[in-house]
Amino acid sequence: METQEKTGLILTGGGARAAYQVGVLQAISQMLWERGWPPARNPFDIICGTSAGAINATALACRADNFGEGILQLLDVWENFKVEQVYRADPIGVLRSGARWLSILSFGWLLRKWRAAPPASLLDNTPLAGLLHRLLDLPRLDAALASGHLHALAVNASSYTGGQHVTFYQSTAPVAPWVRMHRTAQRDQIGVEHLLASSAIPFIFPAVPLYVDGHHEYCGDGSMRQLAPISPAIHLGATRVLAVGAGRMHEPKRSTLSRARYPTLAQIAGHAMSSIFLDSLAVDIERLTRINATLALMPDAARAQGALRPVRLLVIAPSERLDDIAARHTASLPAPVRVLLSGIGATEARGAALASYLLFEADYTRELIRLGQRDTRARKADVLAFFDA
Repeated sequence: METQEKTGLILTGGGARAAYQVGVLQAISQMLWERGWPPARNPFDIICGTSAGAINATALACRADNFGEGILQLLDVWENFKVEQVYRADPIGVLRSGARWLSILSFGWLLRKWRAAPPASLLDNTPLAGLLHRLLDLPRLDAALASGHLHALAVNASSYTGGQHVTFYQSTAPVAPWVRMHRTAQRDQIGVEHLLASSAIPFIFPAVPLYVDGHHEYCGDGSMRQLAPISPAIHLGATRVLAVGAGRMHEPKRSTLSRARYPTLAQIAGHAMSSIFLDSLAVDIERLTRINATLALMPDAARAQGALRPVRLLVIAPSERLDDIAARHTASLPAPVRVLLSGIGATEARGAALASYLLFEADYTRELIRLGQRDTRARKADVLAFFDA
């Protein structure tokens, strides 16, 4: 049903860290239910997701006609996760992808002479496609859009071929595609292939071919080159936006009193992952906050003549370092994966940032869900004010 004010949800990327989002959404659902909202009522008109957040976003969108059911389904998946549901963790699977991939990095000049098709990624995420087919009810998504239970769904990917960040969206009302610096949008029928591309962590999972502007382009994780993560929701008509982060917005500086050791490969990779997955949201929040403050100083008549409009924003992000939580759970990884990651230092405390994106194990994901619930309950007054509940 069309309404003048539309609420958008932004679910960012972060691999296994996306379990935190489920805890946040479950707590919000519980709060609204306690305030008299029907459990089935969907509080979000526009749902946007990136990487693993795109999977959560699409799962919710498919059940926009029954939000409570969608939350329970996501809880069931994330509370009972096994690595094997996302990528191959058996010795043969790890050897075929990870060990060969690392060998080619080391001896590529030699191996290329007798092997024409090297592995495309460190890990084989074939199992993820099966999980997505079981998790999603895409015809139900079409019905939710047609019935007005949902206004729009958007998922993000990054084109290795064209160099652009691409937002694929599906909406009830016609929304003209937008083009900005290094990013573009395309109206499309969202499918499993979009989610596989959006969640293809660089180097870790393989790129996926998608149709962009009428031709195939190989696409990877939507967090790459995502200069404005909140932008798709606003373009699709959101007047207020709830953004759920995958890392602390204000990281305290770690102590450097002890003698620094040269960083491991995993430590460098984890730092790069944090830059890809976390920094753009923090920058976009600062940008939107400044725009809102500037618009508040303008007379109503002048504001009405401009293209910009104020957007109410609520951000919920982890209150604890997810790297530290991951470091407590690396032993729960299957032995072949643990051996592979230990070779680059990802099972050490200082390299746990990389492991935090790959730890699709219930002990870890359950702790993130509980953290999301606690953090959201601590913001109860802000949440209820945001929804005017």
